[in-house]
Amino acid sequence: MADFHALTVSSIKKLTPSSVAVTLAITKELAQTFAFSAGQYITVKKEIKGTEIRRAYSISSAPSKQDITIGIKKVDRGGFSDYANTKLNVGDVLDVMPPEGRFIFKSAEVQHIAAFAAGSGITPIMSIAKTVLDSNTKNTFVLVYGNKSYEETMFYTDLVKLQLDYNNRFFAYFTNSQTKEDNALFGRIDVSTVNYALKNKHKDVRFDGYYLCGPEQMIHLVTDTLVENDVPKEKIHFELFTSTEIKEEMPIVAEGQTKVKVIVDDEEFEITMDKKMLVLDAVLKENIDAPYSCQGGVCSSCIAKVKEGKAEMVKNQILTDGEIADGFILTCQAHPTTATLTVDFDDV
Repeated sequence: MADFHALTVSSIKKLTPSSVAVTLAITKELAQTFAFSAGQYITVKKEIKGTEIRRAYSISSAPSKQDITIGIKKVDRGGFSDYANTKLNVGDVLDVMPPEGRFIFKSAEVQHIAAFAAGSGITPIMSIAKTVLDSNTKNTFVLVYGNKSYEETMFYTDLVKLQLDYNNRFFAYFTNSQTKEDNALFGRIDVSTVNYALKNKHKDVRFDGYYLCGPEQMIHLVTDTLVENDVPKEKIHFELFTSTEIKEEMPIVAEGQTKVKVIVDDEEFEITMDKKMLVLDAVLKENIDAPYSCQGGVCSSCIAKVKEGKAEMVKNQILTDGEIADGFILTCQAHPTTATLTVDFDDV
């Protein structure tokens, strides 16, 4: 299930003092394996100081490009983002899983899209914006992008180039929370920022979709504002790049043990776990090669289907009500609540 491929780093570009764009060369043999939709992500695996680390990074390049580019902001000391920003070199090889994820743009004949991003949340939005603009000459794209300053704005030069290349179809509104600068709003993305872009600057546009990527607080604020403006929820698509710590959300879970049958790569494993543990943690503890990446409920790598028994998720920002009703869970967020449980990683 955890199908990693060795990819060579072909380019590293400094984006800000604390972020880089890393391009991975995709050979002709792997072109189909690494074909992707705009908005998807890849999982990178690296052993650092004897510990295996997996991290999910959204793809910023367009699907029309054979190579894959990801934006990596330094957020940890001694982790992969630190390594990528300080030690990774062109020619190095990284283990990478094929693209996955549900935060995708599906092209249609004519699309008018609005997007809201903060910080490194711009990464999948870059891929979506390029795809929207290139897929139809009548498509338009409006972006509201929040950062501390221009200096900390990832892909700033790329966004300015998009404005020049598509000057009547791509509109970017930068807002900086710590510096007052030319051609930028001041402050964080808030209700007034959303309304300024949609009800003032583009009041005559009927948008077909809204794409949001950033921290939870921003996602909730923008979503609530859009809904208050009578935007149907099915038009609002979002992806988090951070999530509230699980320990802050931990519900009261059942006492006792659960016998778990795990199905992965057409193999079956049986383990016994404490109900207080998360399913994914228990599976990985037994060295079962189940798929995972963020382990924080932000990506969708660890989805499995419950075939027998029940499991309760601590938090869910990805699965729809229909998918939950069909038995799907995020195993990194789920506790078993029955004496027996069968989870199938293959049936997703």
